[in-house]
Amino acid sequence: MRTPQEARKELLRKGVPIIKWAKEHGVPRSVVYGVLSGRLVGTFGHAHRAAVLLGLKDGEV
Repeated sequence: MRTPQEARKELLRKGVPIIKWAKEHGVPRSVVYGVLSGRLVGTFGHAHRAAVLLGLKDGEV
């Protein structure tokens, strides 16, 4: 599991813009920004999908 800051650093390390990552994974960019900022926990729907794919929480997509 990662922290939101670690996930953001990993995207930066790979040179992947958040908007591009969101589009590739079918998640609205506002949701990805919300999950990475800690504003959204990722309990349901797109926020859950983003949190799991970013490695912020354990779960299934």
